[in-house]
Order: sequence, then structure tokens, then C-alpha cells
Amino acid sequence: MATPVLREPTYFILAALLDGPLHGYAIAQSARELSGGAVDPTAGTLYGALDRLAGQGLVEVDREEVVSGRRRRYHRLSDRGREVLVDEAARLRAAAEVVQRRAEMRQPPRRRTPATDKRQMRRSAGRSGRGG
Repeated sequence: MATPVLREPTYFILAALLDGPLHGYAIAQSARELSGGAVDPTAGTLYGALDRLAGQGLVEVDREEVVSGRRRRYHRLSDRGREVLVDEAARLRAAAEVVQRRAEMRQPPRRRTPATDKRQMRRSAGRSGRGG
């Protein structure tokens, strides 16, 4: 089965489950923290994503409990989910390395200013043996 490319919210929802089973609110908090606030899923978005991820076999329901009269469902990362997440992290790392290498190779030319032109002229004059 081909490894899917994960969208950012999915990536951080799965990453939140790396440490073990969490309930929905804790998953949302962890995804928000891990992403530096870039991912902030609402309850509807989160539970829709968890249902979709469960359908894909990437997460599983770990257990359910009742806390203060409310049902709390804990989800865990499946073995397949862990594999997909690790593969996506490697893909992102490789893509970032390509950009880093290209950015380092293609430094923008230094902008010339009157001050740099004068320094360059002084250096050239010093090498040719002619002074100012």
C-alpha cells in the first residue's frame, strides 16, 4: 500500500499520539503545542479526522471511560499509523534538505552600494600599485 502524504493537521494529530493513547481534548491540545499553534482543531474537525484516520487504519480506539457523566474515548496510533507518520517525517526532512542545499548554493548576489564600490576601488588601486 502506498504511503499517503499527510496534511499538516493530520500529521500533528498523529504525532500527538506518539506518546500513547489520548482522549480528544488532549489530542487537540498536543497537536496545537506540537505545531506551535499552527494546528488548532475544533472538536468537530478533530473527531471527523479521528473517524477518517480510524477508517484508514492509522488510529484505533484504545478505550472508553465515563468522566463526570461524559464519555471519554481514548485513541492510539496503530502500527500502520506510526509507519505512515515516520515515513512522512522522513519525506518532509528530505524535502527540507533539498531546499536548504539549493538555498546555500544560490546565495543572492551582494547588493552594491556606494560604500562597497569605494572599498572595491581602493582595493583595486592598492593591487595595481597606484595610490589615491
